Amino acid sequence: MTMNDMTPVQPLFEVRFAEFHRAGRGYCFPCDGQGHVDINALSDRARLNYLYARAMVGREISTPLVCRQSADGITVYL
Repeated sequence: MTMNDMTPVQPLFEVRFAEFHRAGRGYCFPCDGQGHVDINALSDRARLNYLYARAMVGREISTPLVCRQSADGITVYL
């Protein structure tokens, strides 16, 4: 297979919630380009973490950021 035969991979979108008090820690969930998370597609644990992160925005968690991750692993914040 040549490079021309390969179809381009669509970027993956994620919504990220960062913790205020623990740098580098937070929550990340798959979403669409507008930041909508399909909570029915999440595991039980991920669903609980998502609901917790949303409830703690402004208290322990920052406002979520939607980002796009390209096939080469580069993250682009939207």
